[in-house]
Amino acid sequence: MEDYRRTKTTLSFINYHFVFCPRYRRKIFLNQKLDKRFKELINQIAENEEFKIIALETDKDHCHLFLNARPTYSPADIIAKVKGGTSRILRDEFPELKAMPSLWTRSYFVSTAGNVSS
Repeated sequence: MEDYRRTKTTLSFINYHFVFCPRYRRKIFLNQKLDKRFKELINQIAENEEFKIIALETDKDHCHLFLNARPTYSPADIIAKVKGGTSRILRDEFPELKAMPSLWTRSYFVSTAGNVSS
């Protein structure tokens, strides 16, 4: 039961698996400095929003993010915070990204995953 989130009125266990890509499926994560900075930013966002990151993996042209969130956050809220919170900073710090009209595609994959008790 220690993985469950508690408030005065709720007990929850909500895990989401997100997969999202840079615009034009650009291989931005081959740049190790950018990859490292992206992961730092994701961890800052998670800390600010009280998300618990279970796993964060990048491949050359996409990211897998598995996290636990409070029930007050919808998947759309979470991905908006993640994409919005990383895009501006990465584009400011890595000039090669400025040529793209936006850093991330508008689309993403999300799936729920968790424990089911009988």
